[in-house]
Amino acid sequence: MRCTRSRWLAGISALAIALTLGMAGWVGATKRPRYGGTLRVQLHVASLSLDPREWKAGSVTAADSERLASLVYERLVTLDEFGRFQAVLATEWSHDGAARNWQFKIRSGVKFSDSSALTAKDVAAALQPLLPAGQTITSSESSVTIHSPRAVPDLLQQLASGRYFVFRAQGGNAPLLGTGPFVLAETTPPTPSEMNPSVLKPARMKFRANEEHWAGRPFLDGVDVTLGDPPLRQILNLQVGRAEVIDIPPDLVRKAHQENLRVWSSPPETLLALRFDDGQPSTQDARLREALDLALDRQTMASVLLQRQAQPAESLLPQWLSGYAFLFGSAMNLDRAKELRAALPANVAGGAEPLRMRVDAVGDLMKLLGERVAINARQGNLSVQLMPHAASGTGATGPAGLHLFAWHYDSLSPRVQLEEMAQYLRAEAGSEAANESTNPEKLFADEQRLLGTRQMLPLVALPEYVGLASNVRNWSVAPSGEWRLADVWLDSGEAAASNGDSSGGRNGAQGVHP
Repeated sequence: MRCTRSRWLAGISALAIALTLGMAGWVGATKRPRYGGTLRVQLHVASLSLDPREWKAGSVTAADSERLASLVYERLVTLDEFGRFQAVLATEWSHDGAARNWQFKIRSGVKFSDSSALTAKDVAAALQPLLPAGQTITSSESSVTIHSPRAVPDLLQQLASGRYFVFRAQGGNAPLLGTGPFVLAETTPPTPSEMNPSVLKPARMKFRANEEHWAGRPFLDGVDVTLGDPPLRQILNLQVGRAEVIDIPPDLVRKAHQENLRVWSSPPETLLALRFDDGQPSTQDARLREALDLALDRQTMASVLLQRQAQPAESLLPQWLSGYAFLFGSAMNLDRAKELRAALPANVAGGAEPLRMRVDAVGDLMKLLGERVAINARQGNLSVQLMPHAASGTGATGPAGLHLFAWHYDSLSPRVQLEEMAQYLRAEAGSEAANESTNPEKLFADEQRLLGTRQMLPLVALPEYVGLASNVRNWSVAPSGEWRLADVWLDSGEAAASNGDSSGGRNGAQGVHP
């Protein structure tokens, strides 16, 4: 398939991505690919949405939704393993000298899953509600033009990642139509078990191969996805042959290795961090925020609590995205934390007024991390109290002043990612971070300013871990983070457990073990 390349954005941030991608390979096959078979995928997330209009920036759930949405939808462009933009639904693109107006020529002969033709009008209708405020899109007979009030030299990076899929809305509750390699054939909500009606069977989503896909049908006949399976059950199902692909939480990766499972891993793609909220007036004291920051032992969180399956995080953006994350660093300093605490009023973050922390319900991992934060705080003479999840930030104990949350990196543009984080923080520095510059020095200054407020305290950065059956071949991941299941095929014969596999896509040359 012929693809059109465009100029890769110069700068350290783009170079960092390209270097990461350049090392990438794929879970290659030593045998000739074969057609047929159904890939059974099990995810621990209980529900998701295939409507990109419903996804929130940084949402971990949206990340799971995006992976499955890539089966049925496509983007205008994508990024290959060498940091080069490749044509998908757009065959050519260009922009004016100010990079405010971008034109994309739409590929002809592309059909939606109902066999109707894709038009430029469809592309404009799909992307308009997804574009940032101020950007508009217009269509002509065979092309679309995106207009922006400010320069967007990184527009291709935006469109190659996140929620920027092309689809057609049918109206009402009918599912969206896509042009992707698979078609959503069936959705089954959770249903009561015949053996025990009080226990619900997991939800399922079934996808079938799109025989009319413009780039040729995928190798697989279908993909059968089960939602809401507990991680330990997933590991068992992979061992006994009831699943070919599972997602593994970081705290169970060591167990998966001990069970001799193939585990694919990525560079960090999810940040776990603390955010100071307005629920308690004491959180506005800069000395309190600095004291807690200096009391945190990020190295122990990553190496002990997460069993070396995470990395300590000192920056908001990861190294693979920004190219300058290594410049940040603030070592743990309990003595200084205690000095700052001693200068605070006695009732601030002390026994009379503990700092109340709410924790996102993302599983036991978040609770354990929250408990570790409370222990570190106690070592700095600070008092942090975990709130029950049901309280949701309020309740008998009062509102929360601290929030432990997870943030998924969903854009290949460091500028966009930093801007989304600034908006999430609702910080004064956030407005300064919202600019059109893609210069790494300017982005570094913006991130440094955001970190300087200490309204958000990065803790650890988590990779994605995927368990693979031995018969899964040609596993790879797009730079935007989606699994390229259209390229996967199943080996019908007995496959070796190790055949020189490596990972692919944005996630670099991370190993598949064993």
